[in-house]
Amino acid sequence: MLVNFDNAATTYPKPKEVRLAVNNAVEMLGGNAGRGGHQLAARTSAAVFSSRETIADFFGAEAENVVFTLNCTAALNMAVKGIMHDGGHLIISGMEHNSVARPAAALAIEKKIMLSVADVYSNDEMTVDSFRNHIRPDTKAIVCTYASNVTGQLMPIKKIADLCKEKGICFIVDGAQVCGIIDVKLSDGINILCTAGHKGLYGVTGTGLLITDGKYKIHPIIEGGTGSSSTGLKQPDFLPDSLESGTMNVLGAISLKSGIDFINRIGVERIRRHEERMCDIFINGLKNDKRIKIYRRNECEYVPIVSFNISGVPSEKTAQLLSEKGFCLRAGFHCAALAHSTLGTDNGTVRFAPSVFSREKDVIRLVKTIKFMSF
Repeated sequence: MLVNFDNAATTYPKPKEVRLAVNNAVEMLGGNAGRGGHQLAARTSAAVFSSRETIADFFGAEAENVVFTLNCTAALNMAVKGIMHDGGHLIISGMEHNSVARPAAALAIEKKIMLSVADVYSNDEMTVDSFRNHIRPDTKAIVCTYASNVTGQLMPIKKIADLCKEKGICFIVDGAQVCGIIDVKLSDGINILCTAGHKGLYGVTGTGLLITDGKYKIHPIIEGGTGSSSTGLKQPDFLPDSLESGTMNVLGAISLKSGIDFINRIGVERIRRHEERMCDIFINGLKNDKRIKIYRRNECEYVPIVSFNISGVPSEKTAQLLSEKGFCLRAGFHCAALAHSTLGTDNGTVRFAPSVFSREKDVIRLVKTIKFMSF
């Protein structure tokens, strides 16, 4: 039996209610949302709007400001390229995923923007000062991950949000590793929140979200059919239509509503406590093994993710051997070159990421397997 400890990539298994909702949507919601007034289209549109309302309530947003995307990467590309459409200066953190780093670098290489990378420290004030020191008169936006997808280190989001508000800068946050584990609201000072639907929100793959407070106009990077303003050649200028071109992932939208309903029923704090307990068992089981390095610092706060390496063993080999024993962990660079550069992990790491469905006995079994593996 396979045990999934790679839930930072995508959660598995999914809650029963999510699976049932998707099956029901396949059977009953055969229309194209927002396209047509017939019963199938109307029924599908109503279900999608209900999902939009549930998501808006969960994140403290207006329903029309919830945009469904293919994944968090698509949402971040929309946000970064949409806000920086007319040029200017952009600041990102040194812990960003490639879904931020690559579009930002591409814009800079093409000389469409100026780009700065703020260093990240174990001290929150030093991290905030790093962002502050990069701000220029033409700084238009700051992008920061809420928590590193490599180590789980939490960033001082509310302090950076205060800085952005003080300077009149758009604040874009990558919430892929925290949404569903931490109570995230736009009222925390976030102007644009981008997140995955298939991770902590327990939706199916192929789902992401861009949620905005509407303060900053996001120029669309994709134009096309929206089901509204169909006679004009210009993309609609109102949300969510301006950023939702083409047939949407109805099944994904429905799965997100059920995923959030599941989270609300269990409770965000309860989910986080369970996952942190799994991490504590994992760390405590390995911390006295001198071969193993765990990438955590006492002065930092983390979400339930643990990166580690075994001395002299490539991370990919460790993950491969664990896979042969039935454990699914991710190794390598986790699509986050900047973060690994910051950490100095030139050969990547192995990442342990539990979910609400993870069991203590499986974590203990994993620890024993790692301790007694021969290389």
